[in-house]
Amino acid sequence: MNRKLDILVFASHPDDAELTCSGTIAKHIQQGRKVGIVDLTKGELGTRGNAEIRAQESAAASKILGITERNNIGLADGFFESDKESCLKIIPYIRYYQPEIILCNSIEDRHPDHGKGSELVSRACFLSGLMKIETEWKGVKQDAWRPKNVYHYIQDRLLKPDFVVDISAHWETKLACIKAFKSQFYNPDAMDNEPQTYISGKVFFDYLEARAREFGHSIGVEFGEGFTKEKEIGVKDLFDLI
Repeated sequence: MNRKLDILVFASHPDDAELTCSGTIAKHIQQGRKVGIVDLTKGELGTRGNAEIRAQESAAASKILGITERNNIGLADGFFESDKESCLKIIPYIRYYQPEIILCNSIEDRHPDHGKGSELVSRACFLSGLMKIETEWKGVKQDAWRPKNVYHYIQDRLLKPDFVVDISAHWETKLACIKAFKSQFYNPDAMDNEPQTYISGKVFFDYLEARAREFGHSIGVEFGEGFTKEKEIGVKDLFDLI
C-alpha cells in the first residue's frame, strides 16, 4: 500500500520548506508533479506562537502551494537525533510515498536542528532501501524503497549551491506561503505582544529576496533557489544544461 509521489520534502520545522524550496515545489506542481511535505517536529520551541498555531499556518501554506500530502512526525524540537528510533519513524513515510527525489534540510546551518535533520533524513533514505529493515503502514508490511536522489536546500548560512532552480514565475507564491506563518514573520498589521526575533522583522524579508535574487543572478534569471547534492549529477544531453 502506497501513495506515490514524485518529490517528498522533509523539513525539521514547519516553515523550513516554505522558506527554502517552496518556489521549487510550486514549479513542479505546475508541471504536473506530485509533491508532499513531512515536517519532523511541530516547532514547539519557537519563540513566537505555539505548536497549534504552527499547524494551522502549515495547513494554510499547504493550501497556497497546492499540496495535498503533509504530515508531521512529531519528533522533539531541538532535541531529536539521527538515531535508530528517529530513522524508524521516517522510513515508513519514504516507503509509503515512494518518491523519486527527496529534498531535505541544509547540511549545516545556524539552527542545529537543520544539520541534524539533514543527516537524519539522508541516513533514513539509505536504510529505507534495506529489505531486512521491516516496517508497516497501518498494519500493512512495506516494501523497501530508496529514492534516486537526495538534495539539500540551502537555509540561513550561505553555502555554494551545486545547482539552482529558476523560481522567477513562482516568487509571489513563495512569499505568500511564507507569510502564511503569521506568528513567525513580519506582519505590519499584527497587533501582538510577542517578542521580536531574528526572523520577525522586515529586514528578514529583505534578506530572503536578496538571497533569491543572488541565486537567480548566478543562472541569469530573476529569482532562484539553491541546492546541494549528495552524488554527482549526470545528464544524457548537454542541452539539458541550458
